[in-house]
Amino acid sequence: MLNAFSVIAETPQFWVLNKAAGVSFHSEQGPGLVALAEAQFAEKLYAVHRLDKVTSGLLILARQPAGAAALTQLFASRQITKCYLALSAAKPQKKQGWVKGAMQPARRGAWRLAEAGAAPAVTYFVSQGYQDAPFRAFLLRPYTGKTHQLRVALKSVGAPILGDSLYGGAAADRVYLHACALSFSLFGQHYQYQCWPDHGAYFQQLFEMGLPTAWQNPISLPWPAAPALAVVDAEQDQ
Repeated sequence: MLNAFSVIAETPQFWVLNKAAGVSFHSEQGPGLVALAEAQFAEKLYAVHRLDKVTSGLLILARQPAGAAALTQLFASRQITKCYLALSAAKPQKKQGWVKGAMQPARRGAWRLAEAGAAPAVTYFVSQGYQDAPFRAFLLRPYTGKTHQLRVALKSVGAPILGDSLYGGAAADRVYLHACALSFSLFGQHYQYQCWPDHGAYFQQLFEMGLPTAWQNPISLPWPAAPALAVVDAEQDQ
């Protein structure tokens, strides 16, 4: 059985964890990630953003109320750069570009992307195909933080995430979505973290074939400038 998380970094203000796929953020039938981390570290921790249960990767938990308030504001005002790695077994309608639209509830707890509406979800992605591989790799940067935003974004361009049955993804041993990079400044100090997935047969195959050189440091890619967005986010699951 996989551990629920591993530690990436510790500072006086926060922990950076690598959450395993399939681990709930909040306690459900059993203890969730926050409760497990509090038990392991023997301290009160504060949630400042979340990852979906199916998503693995970088997650911040604050250790102090002041740090929690500052980090929450950074996420809400989109001052934290986030990058995600995903795989899809389908060919997308376009190989890179913007995905924008209002998030609307759909059936079975899913969401869908509408063309118009207030407070749109905004994502930019690039992708890379591999000869004879049963998937295409995607590197995504969300400019907003909406529930299921990246899962819906790839579904909307015809490339649902591998293993994501809720959005029509091909069957796999996990949902192939991983939060791989974070960059932000807090209390006058800059922080940048990167963590590649360590679980999943198709992720293993991807790294055996090799990531594109330009993807080695996702934060440093020439991402387009953030569009003008008037409404701040209440940070949600990816």
